[in-house]
Amino acid sequence: MLFRLRRQPLALALSLLLLPCLVERPVWAQEAPTVAPVTDKQNYDIAAGPLAEGLARFAAQSGWIVSANAAMTEGHHTQGVRGAYTRQQALERLLAGSGLSWRRVDERSVVLTAAAAPAVLEPVTVTASRSQAQLGKTPQKVTVITREQIEEQMAMTSDQSLVLSSLIPSYAPSRQKLTNYGETFRGRKPLFMIDGVPQSNPLRDSSRESYTIDLSMVDRIEVIHGASAEHGLGATGGIINFVTRRPQGDDVRQHIATNISAPTDFDSDSVSYMGSYRVEGIAGNWDYLAGVTYHSRGLFHDAKGDPVGIDRSQGDIMDSQGHDVMVKIGYWFDDNQNLQFTANRFFLESNHDYMTVDGDRSIGRPTTSVKGDPGGKPPRNEVLTTSLNYHHRDFLGNDVQAQVYTQRFRARYGGGVFPVFQDPDIDPDNNLYDQSQNEADKIGGKFTLNRDGLFDGRVKLTAGFDVIQDETSQIMVLTHREWVPETRFRNIAPFLQGLWRVNDRLSAQAGVRYEYAELDVDDFTTLASYGGARITGGTPSYDETLYNAGLTYQITDGWQLFASYAEGFGLPDVGRVLREIDDPNTDIEKFLDLRPIITENREIGLRFHQHPVDFEVSYYQSDSDLGQRLEQGADGFTKVRREKTEIDGMEASVGWQVLENHRLSATYAKVRGRYDSNEDGRVDTKLDGRNVAPDRLTLRWQANWTGKLRSQIQGTHYFSRHFDEPEKRFEGYNLVDLGLIYQLPKGQLSAGLENLFNEDYFTYFSQSGTTTNSQYFKGRGRVVTVGYSLDF
Repeated sequence: MLFRLRRQPLALALSLLLLPCLVERPVWAQEAPTVAPVTDKQNYDIAAGPLAEGLARFAAQSGWIVSANAAMTEGHHTQGVRGAYTRQQALERLLAGSGLSWRRVDERSVVLTAAAAPAVLEPVTVTASRSQAQLGKTPQKVTVITREQIEEQMAMTSDQSLVLSSLIPSYAPSRQKLTNYGETFRGRKPLFMIDGVPQSNPLRDSSRESYTIDLSMVDRIEVIHGASAEHGLGATGGIINFVTRRPQGDDVRQHIATNISAPTDFDSDSVSYMGSYRVEGIAGNWDYLAGVTYHSRGLFHDAKGDPVGIDRSQGDIMDSQGHDVMVKIGYWFDDNQNLQFTANRFFLESNHDYMTVDGDRSIGRPTTSVKGDPGGKPPRNEVLTTSLNYHHRDFLGNDVQAQVYTQRFRARYGGGVFPVFQDPDIDPDNNLYDQSQNEADKIGGKFTLNRDGLFDGRVKLTAGFDVIQDETSQIMVLTHREWVPETRFRNIAPFLQGLWRVNDRLSAQAGVRYEYAELDVDDFTTLASYGGARITGGTPSYDETLYNAGLTYQITDGWQLFASYAEGFGLPDVGRVLREIDDPNTDIEKFLDLRPIITENREIGLRFHQHPVDFEVSYYQSDSDLGQRLEQGADGFTKVRREKTEIDGMEASVGWQVLENHRLSATYAKVRGRYDSNEDGRVDTKLDGRNVAPDRLTLRWQANWTGKLRSQIQGTHYFSRHFDEPEKRFEGYNLVDLGLIYQLPKGQLSAGLENLFNEDYFTYFSQSGTTTNSQYFKGRGRVVTVGYSLDF
């Protein structure tokens, strides 16, 4: 919760009045003569139901008089409001999805409108921005995916990467596997976070960071598009921050949910189901939330009804089970300051019941699965994230936030008799079966101070620093060999950011961040397949000064122009680089392939928002003189290439409230990338599907048919694409999904159809990111999902 206020007395009475006007207009009012300032927050308890009833309860609890034409609210339904909000926030949530707006009449009165009357909107603060930037006022493209949007997507699919791909235009198509390797964002790696705690592991890129929390625990997803140094290492493509749920209301509230899904060509081994429970509340100065979710996923089938192949090297979400447990406890010292502890444990493990049958690209035969014991130990993700956050909203006129956090990450991969695993000293016949596990342990802290209102309210300053220590290694699970030596990364980064409101229309911001980082690599011996070289460790260090600047100009009330320059700081996949060293005389402290990645991101865009239309388009360039390109090696494992890379693209989105209860929207994304293949300083070769996403167009229609029934249908077209390697030609495909949500007298029913028209296709990565027959996977065919949830 943003603020905690003492419980205020509830309204004494509710009266429904009919005014003798030319048009009948119901008026909801509370008779309390004293009205608190409109910026104060208070607790609301308004259940889901008919909008007219919700407005009556809002009037009773807020003290505002709400009036509207009777026809406006007829047939409309509200999801209700529970928790501490300002009057503006509560009314906006109450009207969400209705197509209605409102305007102030006087201090105590508002009137509902269906026209383009301006509404007083409470600004949405993006917590992933250290300066507490407001959505729609940033010089860099920012997206906030709401809880409602997440629930609409989860009604159609349980694949978290599909949700991200559907709602973030420049995020690559989902691989539909446990790994997000190859799922880039604007052609580069994003930094995943949970409440600001980094989940990405840049020292040995696990490509599992999108599966470290269940979306049932997430309130919203904040997305910063393009390179950013705001949270330090790893955000060369952008930031994806999962903001967890927080307690709502001031009494005990509980939530249960379940769903079941299966392909339309039903098979008992293909059934998936989920169950979750959550309890939350406020007791005195304490607030709390605890939740648990359990998933059991069956075998996936393609459009022809054949089993999709298990990814035996990277791991898979199908034929798996897992759970997520989250606990959140907060204490409020007063209305301005609180302390909050959060712990989240995520676990997902393969059932290990199927073996992979390699496909054949030359004849178009896909990789499939058959019952059997694949050997070794089941692949899994096990992640524990904890954080302790202190927030004081008025410390000597400053807004102060401090956070300490830890993360324990274990990612076990699938096994096999891979050439890179062979060692004649262990198995002279070169028939050695083994598998690897990434192990990372982080501890860090963040401190941020915001001071607004300087120089007659025109200047806002943000200052702070970050510290982190990350210890990472990669071990061979069955033979206890060391594939990547234990490597420690220590980083301290102070920063200063300023915002200058030049006038009512023009704002400028600029910032600087100093990064000092140190690697500490132990002595190690490479695997026999790399030559078994004994490498002497070292302690290379780096220091970089990173800059950003941006402008926003409000051309008119509806139109806004924005432009920005931002630098990102990252390291190459250190583990991959180290494990491939074959020269025992390598000096780690001077090894050029360990130099950092500095990404320069330039962006210019235009926004328009005026009911019933909203629109945003931006063009960006992302360049790095010494980037990181992922390339498939002869042994099937990815190699890291340090080369100059240049990426550019555009993103566009438009929304249109066609009627009160119907909204159409469209998003388009295009990205291109090239790299310097011959080290002559000029980019000359196209980046492949491991590094850039295909161009795509998504259309979406959302409708509220009655006060109880709403639907969403979305279709995405991935455009075909040619690469310099003919065998990586991508043939585009179309995916259409349908979701329905129906409000029952008690609870909510949902139903969804993923891949509505049963499109038969090979996934983008399978076509353009790899040439191995063992990863020639088809996508899922049509899947039906039915769910039920209840709040009580």
